[in-house]
Amino acid sequence: MKKSWLPGYVKYLFSVYFVGIAFFTVFRILLLLTNLNQLHALPAGKFGLIFKAFIMGFRFDTVISGYILSLPLLILFIISLLLVENKWVYRSLTIYIVLLYSAAFFICAVDIPYYRFFNSRFSAIVFNWLDAPGFLFKMTIEDTVNWLYMSGFLAASILFGFIPVYFEKKFLPAPPPAPGSFRKRYFLKISGFFLLSLVLLFIGMRGRLAKKSPIRVGTAYFSNYSFPNQLGLNPVFTFVRSSIDRVSQKKQDRDFMDNETAVKQVQKYLKIDPVENREYDSPIARKIETEGAPLRANVIVVIMESMSAEKMSRCGNPHNLTPNLDKVAEKSLTFDNIYTSGVHTSNGIFSTLFALTAIFKQHPLKTVPILTYAGLPNILKNQGYRTIFFCTHDDQFDNMGGFLRANGFEQIISKTHYSSDRVLSTLGVPDDYMFEFSISRLNELSGSDQPFLAVFMTCSDHPPYIIPENTPFKPHSRVKSRQSVEYADWAIGKFLKLASRQRWFANTLFVFIADHGANMNTVYDMPLSYFHTPFIIHSPSLIREPRSIAQIGGQIDVFPTIMGILNIPYVNNTMGIDLLKESRPFIYFYGDDKMGCLNEEYFLVIRDKGNESLYAYRTRDTKSYLDSKKQLAASMKDYFFSMMQTTKWLIRNGKVGVQRPLTPIPPRPTGPL
Repeated sequence: MKKSWLPGYVKYLFSVYFVGIAFFTVFRILLLLTNLNQLHALPAGKFGLIFKAFIMGFRFDTVISGYILSLPLLILFIISLLLVENKWVYRSLTIYIVLLYSAAFFICAVDIPYYRFFNSRFSAIVFNWLDAPGFLFKMTIEDTVNWLYMSGFLAASILFGFIPVYFEKKFLPAPPPAPGSFRKRYFLKISGFFLLSLVLLFIGMRGRLAKKSPIRVGTAYFSNYSFPNQLGLNPVFTFVRSSIDRVSQKKQDRDFMDNETAVKQVQKYLKIDPVENREYDSPIARKIETEGAPLRANVIVVIMESMSAEKMSRCGNPHNLTPNLDKVAEKSLTFDNIYTSGVHTSNGIFSTLFALTAIFKQHPLKTVPILTYAGLPNILKNQGYRTIFFCTHDDQFDNMGGFLRANGFEQIISKTHYSSDRVLSTLGVPDDYMFEFSISRLNELSGSDQPFLAVFMTCSDHPPYIIPENTPFKPHSRVKSRQSVEYADWAIGKFLKLASRQRWFANTLFVFIADHGANMNTVYDMPLSYFHTPFIIHSPSLIREPRSIAQIGGQIDVFPTIMGILNIPYVNNTMGIDLLKESRPFIYFYGDDKMGCLNEEYFLVIRDKGNESLYAYRTRDTKSYLDSKKQLAASMKDYFFSMMQTTKWLIRNGKVGVQRPLTPIPPRPTGPL
């Protein structure tokens, strides 16, 4: 072997490093190519921003490579120092490197569809779904698009697997030094290069030369634009960093402010009199009194999978995807500025039915023990309503069935109840079959003198986007994801048509809202399209004056607003308000690693690992007005943090249940005053 001044182990490791960086760069290019639609939000100098994102990506990729190669560097130096030549040790280190890089490439491959769905890089939030690995695996492989990404992973891993073996044979082992003074020079040389390599490795693992803390997720946010900021991240870095934070109880159980201050602030925001409130165990419980007789109407709530308001023609979508929903909106009470609480179905179900936002980074349906909440199912059940919940798939996913059974639902209709030949995927039956199946069950419930609450969780507008055959539905779009929206809308139209033929239809409120939105027309790193939801209350017989309502609100306001229309007196022990009688200055929500709060003009983004921004979102302005609107930003942050902290305190102390007076209250006089 030709002698070289550079030690063989240094050439080996640096060669592997540069190849690893090249592979990471290829995955970053693939992420760019699969999200070219996001470039429309960038200014004229967009290619300069993309170039900077790739430079930032080089830094994050170097961090991951540094951690992978640190142990081999130490072992190879020791072997060289001891003049030990063992081919099995070399091969073991090569296998170690190949396995770690292959794991990194797997995360990079998974990250591409993950980003397209969540507009966020891969993170530890996936652990929330690991209680049902079979369900998750089947759902993933049923989406054929994912096969392409997995093929890319396999190709990258196989190709990369040969390269370190080649470098191992080329550079290892190094020829032994001659005895005498040459051996002394050899030891000085390998020690010197080890120290130099160690310094470079340390700098690479820190991600920067500055005396600041090591590189963080927030370091990638170098511009006012979401996509280039996210493009610069490495998904292995975001996954590992979020996993470390997850196992840290202090960070996982984050407090936003002290409890006493938070509760007092919330009482002020919700106009709760602390003196009158003393008769209840919960500090936010307030008695909602009504005039006149209650409206004993049935309530049907349809929680629509991924139905962002931006999918509707009503909100400017040019593709005519939701003709049925748009038509219903014109004849209903339609709230145009409503936002979901989170980006996952579990958040949507929890907030819509129980009027609370889930605690940041925690799964609302998997708490131990399962608490009883003062939400729509329990309140209406106490008022004599029958209750039933329909979903298309296995109700054990996300602990949905167990949680809902413990919270007022008498019946859960899921995959096991349907004909097996109608089950098309892991997500169960298509939406229109679930709706069709439900009619007989609703007819049974309506046969008694009791009204009913029925909640539907649709699923067809979710990958793998399986549209049933042998139906009258004919999509006009050629894009599969748009076809699924058209089908979901068609299924809703079919349901309303079937329901209109039933005797209970005239005495029923139909409520339509999304569990969460979708990643569309992205401007900010926290896409508002993922939170902006339709909220439609439809009943041709009971709602005499259809209209559009512009005030802001959220999923947490659905329950109190329904109760207001039903005119039923109750104790509201939630963060929600009746949007037909009250208003709120801000609405708040969160993603996996960001929190948001907005009013009619401005949108505050609070990043878990980075800076804060205040945007004029109505004009899609990417400039941050945080410095010029400090007072507004502080008010929004105070509102958000107090609401979240109080919710956390209520759950932690078990004060979320149906509230009754702590002491007997004399009955109110009846008859004329």
